[in-house]
Amino acid sequence: MEYIKNQDTSDYMNLYQITVGNRYPVGATTGSEGTNFCIFSRHATTVQLLLYKNPADSFAFQVIDLDPVQNRSFFYWHVFVEGMTGHENIISYTWRIDGPNDDAGHRFDPSIELLDPWAKSVTDVLWERKYNREHQQKKGSVSMRAMVVPESTYDWEGDLPLQQSCEQEIIYELHVGGFTRHPSAAVNHPGTFLAVIEKIPYLQDLGVSTVELMPIMAFDEQDLPDNSRDTGLENYWGYATHSFFSPHSGYCTDPLSGNQRDEFRDMIKAFHRAGISVILDVAFNHTAEGGVDGPIINFKGLMNRGFYHLEEHNHALYKNYSGCGNTVNCNHPLVAHFIVDALEYWVEEYHVDGFRFDLASILARGEDGAPMYHAPVVWNIEFSNILAHTRLIAEAWDAGGLYQVGDFPGYRWAEWNGRYRDLLRQFIKGDPGNISEFATRLTGSSDLYQNSGRLPINSVNFITCHDGFTLYDLVSYNEKHNQANGEENRDGDSQNHSRNYGKEGPTNDKQINDRRLKQVKNFMAVLMLSQGVPMILAGDEVMRTQQGNNNCYCQNNELSWFDWDLLEKNQEMFLFTRGMIRLRRRHPSLMQRQFLSGMPSDGALLSDISWHGVELNKPQWDDPSACVLACTLSRVVVEEEDLHMVFNMSDEELTMELPLLEDQAWYVAVDTSCNTPLDIVEPEQQIPISGSTIQVSPNTIIVCESRVTG
Repeated sequence: MEYIKNQDTSDYMNLYQITVGNRYPVGATTGSEGTNFCIFSRHATTVQLLLYKNPADSFAFQVIDLDPVQNRSFFYWHVFVEGMTGHENIISYTWRIDGPNDDAGHRFDPSIELLDPWAKSVTDVLWERKYNREHQQKKGSVSMRAMVVPESTYDWEGDLPLQQSCEQEIIYELHVGGFTRHPSAAVNHPGTFLAVIEKIPYLQDLGVSTVELMPIMAFDEQDLPDNSRDTGLENYWGYATHSFFSPHSGYCTDPLSGNQRDEFRDMIKAFHRAGISVILDVAFNHTAEGGVDGPIINFKGLMNRGFYHLEEHNHALYKNYSGCGNTVNCNHPLVAHFIVDALEYWVEEYHVDGFRFDLASILARGEDGAPMYHAPVVWNIEFSNILAHTRLIAEAWDAGGLYQVGDFPGYRWAEWNGRYRDLLRQFIKGDPGNISEFATRLTGSSDLYQNSGRLPINSVNFITCHDGFTLYDLVSYNEKHNQANGEENRDGDSQNHSRNYGKEGPTNDKQINDRRLKQVKNFMAVLMLSQGVPMILAGDEVMRTQQGNNNCYCQNNELSWFDWDLLEKNQEMFLFTRGMIRLRRRHPSLMQRQFLSGMPSDGALLSDISWHGVELNKPQWDDPSACVLACTLSRVVVEEEDLHMVFNMSDEELTMELPLLEDQAWYVAVDTSCNTPLDIVEPEQQIPISGSTIQVSPNTIIVCESRVTG
């Protein structure tokens, strides 16, 4: 190659000696004698390894040419650098690779420095996405870089993944950066892994069992449309991964130190000590390299034809099942191995407890792009011994129209239940004719999971997530308001099933605000009363707003950040959420692994669930105008109370019959029409109901517990 020469090394160090090296393991592996570098590229013809004394240096101090005979084994290129142990100044490295650039789909370009896809620690300090290759040659490297770091000696102090029971999970989806960047967070290192540790007591107080972290694998913060980037926006959510083995350096206190690995481990260990498990949101469906006009970062320059789905009629174009410009060819043998290897690495090296897969239906597409039930990568993940006790959650759809909720391949995969979300939004806002499906969603979506032998715990129930309105905005806006994203409000979903209750956005109208608060409580209540696994979006418990923006992927600012002042301002909603979590935890009947049958079980005299309308045992299943339902849920352990739940989503106050009890009375535990402290009441403060009926206000959920009076 002639694209780079060794620079003057007098101010750097003596050049390293090299030997042939080994083809395994892939990536950069340090030891006491030096570092082995290995990279996979089947069609490469010429390979160079570039070494930089410091991550911010513009020019390499040593360039190593790999011999295609001595330094190549099969399709692996490798070299051993003697004396480089990772304990020196943080040395960084890139690759230059030449090969065909043709109609067959190869995109080799020896003028571009490539990031090692297997890198364990990376930096983007010099990265400038918009610069083309000619500018790179004039300015020096503007590439992502991998850092050579020593093998870990981290002291886990006995920590292991928690392996919590799925039915007892309460998932809390949060953004590592946004959770602590607001000035009100009052933390030492805002927006970092270490800052999250300071907020763990809050999560313990709230009562969540599991945090689901939005992407923390290294991603390109500059990956967004040019017009948005030029206005100061950036990729905030992190669904633009380029390094699937490295924690994101932007969440580290010193991004050039290589310490992001241990700081991430510190956070995991702290969560585990608090009894909270950690699920990572991972995006293997696409990468930060985008489409035809996107940059070459790593995969395009190594194996473009194998790593991505290309159009059959024109291999220069990318299939776009992800909606993000490219689609990873997940069931290519090497790519499937790469994905499983990465997942196992995060479990073994970082002790994570599970993964949520963004646009997971892409994992179920074969090499021709068509759906396949026996998708190798999906089943290899399911059958991996290392991942055997790891939580697997699929977002079972993609942007190419494949929708697999209830039918995602694999037996133990849970799914984000999009049908639960949509139906619950319609039912709570009072749309009539939904009580039959509401009953099915409330009891674990048996129509989706039971016939295939799966369980209620396969359903991850949610009302809101990062993608869409917050819970408060769901009851405050009829329409999305995404103008701040720079795309003229064209982005984001337009079908939100939302309602503003009389005024678009903020208002001083007390009646509207009271109605909104009640509806937010209704959503949170039904989420905690449903069979399956509930998931809360961070900030919904304090009514966080995004001012009607339902696609804040590019808003790394106060529009997206968690405002900790809301904890005091909206304390009533926080207390209600905490109370609903506590109620759920003291009722095993709400956390069952098996589907309800409507029949007596385990020697019980009563059926496990019975359904009612205004009158007992008379649900209005066939009434298209009905929006009222009640049910009685039997206890599953002796010390538990029976539950009677009333869902009145009509605009009328109703007198509803209560089931008769022997030697017991019904006590009101939840009434969403009341303000604190009567909206949710601990057992010792509850008051018994006299009589055989109960008055239920409009748009109200009531939950009663059975208990001996006195």
